[in-house]
Amino acid sequence: MSGCCGHDAKFEGVSDDYKRRLWVVIALNATMFVVEMAAGHLAKSQALQADALDFAGDALTYGISLAVIGASIRARTNAALFKGISLLLMGVWVFGSTIYRVFYVGVPTAEIMGAVGFLALLTNLASVLLLVRYKDGDANVRSVWLCSRNDAIGNVAVMFAALGVWGTASGWPDLIVATIMAGLFLSSAYQIVRQALAERRQMIEHGHVET
Repeated sequence: MSGCCGHDAKFEGVSDDYKRRLWVVIALNATMFVVEMAAGHLAKSQALQADALDFAGDALTYGISLAVIGASIRARTNAALFKGISLLLMGVWVFGSTIYRVFYVGVPTAEIMGAVGFLALLTNLASVLLLVRYKDGDANVRSVWLCSRNDAIGNVAVMFAALGVWGTASGWPDLIVATIMAGLFLSSAYQIVRQALAERRQMIEHGHVET
């Protein structure tokens, strides 16, 4: 990924085209959250449920991003901090539930995992293509890109997990992928929070007192 923490002015989301793209991506992510969570329960797949949670996080992230477009730096950094903390909590939840499953390991249904993972991958590739031109923005805009990227990576991982489950007839590949995805949540949370705090410090240093 290209850097986005330089001193140059960054895109803040004030664009009708960007807003339209966000609305489309919100609809895609909300739909896939419902589909993938249901499929995760049906297939008894922790990786699918973790990926569904990522879809929910994305829909929330995009909605908040739309709400604060054109707002003050303080409001935008507050929104980014909220989204970073939300990703942190999701990562902790996935880690915890995965550890629980280690002591109660069932074998997920590989066919459902693979089919739904592929459908989710197509959805996220569409989202990534819609948002790629806006990937280098402020903390608020960048959080949108990071969440889209997470989903695409997560979908590929779920499909590998499905292959692993099918090949080994065990649930361990599913749990391993869920753990990796939790780590991705935590990494993205760190990046978003760090950039938001840096932008907040820059605002204070330049004397921009906004409400």
